[in-house]
Amino acid sequence: MCSRRAADNAKGSYILLIKLPEEKTIPVGRLGPILFRRGHYAYVGSALNGLKQRLDRHLRAEKKLHWHIDYLLQKARIDGIVTCETDERTECAIANALSERFESVPGFGSSDCRCRSHLFFSNTKMTKLVMSAVEKLGLRPTLVDIRSGERYPPD
Repeated sequence: MCSRRAADNAKGSYILLIKLPEEKTIPVGRLGPILFRRGHYAYVGSALNGLKQRLDRHLRAEKKLHWHIDYLLQKARIDGIVTCETDERTECAIANALSERFESVPGFGSSDCRCRSHLFFSNTKMTKLVMSAVEKLGLRPTLVDIRSGERYPPD
């Protein structure tokens, strides 16, 4: 599902494009219960030890609940993934760029940094705005559609 280079243990940041079909209150570790509205979410993470391993873990149904995103993914589905291959830590820059375009879920995914959040919400699909925000940072995003396996730009 990752780009060919990601399959070869590429490093970088990623954005999970998530859909939650109905409003739910979900307990999220130490954050406690959070009311998630029905709609679309973008979660920003990093995988400096390998994108493929991290993304494969997020896509697995059975896993130990470790990160905030694990709790949301029990009830929501990943529709697409945007990867940004880089050796540098770019997840906070991406999160800050997305915070200018979308509502955030305070404290989600950002317990180890100073960002307000790494999870963003919209009533409508976020793909184009997410890709645009990443490109404006000078990164080269690749979009993977989970259902079709198609990539933009193609390998």
